[in-house]
Amino acid sequence: MPAYIYPGQGSQSVGMGQALAAVSPEAAAVWQQADEALGESVSTLAWEGPGEELDLTVNAQPALLAASIAAQRALEVALGDEAGRFGPPTYFAGHSMGQYSAMVAAGVLELGDAVRLVRERGRLMQASSGDGAMAAVIGLPDEQNEELLAVGAAEGIITIANRNSPGQIVISGQRAAVEAAAEAARGLGARRSLVLPVSVAAHSPFMAEAAEGMRQALADVPFRTPTAPLLANADAIVLSDGEACRDELIDHLTRGVDWVTAVETMVAAGTDTFVEIGPGKVLSGLVRRIDKAATVVAIDDITTEHGLELPV
Repeated sequence: MPAYIYPGQGSQSVGMGQALAAVSPEAAAVWQQADEALGESVSTLAWEGPGEELDLTVNAQPALLAASIAAQRALEVALGDEAGRFGPPTYFAGHSMGQYSAMVAAGVLELGDAVRLVRERGRLMQASSGDGAMAAVIGLPDEQNEELLAVGAAEGIITIANRNSPGQIVISGQRAAVEAAAEAARGLGARRSLVLPVSVAAHSPFMAEAAEGMRQALADVPFRTPTAPLLANADAIVLSDGEACRDELIDHLTRGVDWVTAVETMVAAGTDTFVEIGPGKVLSGLVRRIDKAATVVAIDDITTEHGLELPV
């Protein structure tokens, strides 16, 4: 039983999706639709850079969505009669912004709507950044997380933005609080802690203004029932109808991403294969650390050995 999973911001790179679009009309059509939806060539930026501009939140998010859905469409065609090999999925799950990709793939959102929405999401997130910061903490025993947060909370607002795998979290919030926690992390047992080069305190209370902005942006957008269950980022609750999906895209801006619980929920329900659809292999690595018995396939690794004429 497969689940389709979709990466979030950070998986982008210059050139992503270009080789696939050159040989897959379905993939090329997705990029064209994304360009038309934005009124500018996000495909040129994704394929040619510069990387500094692609990495801007307002550009990275629509480019990643287009790359993921282009890969999705190409995969669907390439599978053909082999659909039973990887799909149809029993679950869709996206990591942070990857929720938009998951919702397009699940038929909840139209591609054009989703591309415009993630552009607005990126703009609102950047505008809401304030004095925010984020830090990656690696190798800290999970039972020490609360103590880590307590250190940061003495300096300001702080929360766990991402629980990516056992012993790998990202903290988010007020810069002084994040820096204090990152400094204390090694003393608490972490192998490594690093304040990230971002000014956006994603998945924290700092995103309240962005969440309200997205509530307004989403109000008139049609949402349909997903073709297979989607999982909420914060608690892996099943999103079984369009309105639940709409609420998720508002709520997940201020709440964390618990990828560990999402993967464990899918495994407990019988999922044995995870197909990462989008650039890179970030989620594939996380799934392997969460459940070593799971089969993990990144679309970047799919070759003819899988019986698919899909380039990498």
